[in-house]
Amino acid sequence: MKKIKLEIDIESCKYAELQQDDKKLVDEACEATKNSYAPYSKFSVGAAALLKNGIIIKGNNQENAAYPSGICAERTTIFYANAQYPEQPVVTLAIAARNEDGFLDSPIPPCGACRQVLLETEKRFGKAMRVILYSNDDIYIVKSVKDLLPLSFDESFLK
Repeated sequence: MKKIKLEIDIESCKYAELQQDDKKLVDEACEATKNSYAPYSKFSVGAAALLKNGIIIKGNNQENAAYPSGICAERTTIFYANAQYPEQPVVTLAIAARNEDGFLDSPIPPCGACRQVLLETEKRFGKAMRVILYSNDDIYIVKSVKDLLPLSFDESFLK
């Protein structure tokens, strides 16, 4: 039997260490949590996507009593960006989450469904999408969605 080892590189930093553009994107993701509709989980997530043309698109999670009819912040943001600016790749996506006590102390990664949508968007444009995961204590920066979903399903399996 052969063993396969998968490794990913994730940068960890503090807010003060971010470049100005990344700070702005993180701030927008944090701001987006305010419009989240999360009456059931009390877990508000915001996302902000920087498009290649410089436009920032924001979104947040929207819950529904008829689970799983809601949608995550990441998919809300990406679907809106792709619908409104279909020719513009997403350069960077920032994600922030908070509960009733405030922003979390550890970064949260996107769920599996969101990772698949992010991967499809990255492949659609043929360009890596950086992902910034915000928290009070640490910020993780991932260079590509492929690093979040290393054994991924894509169109090559459909041929």
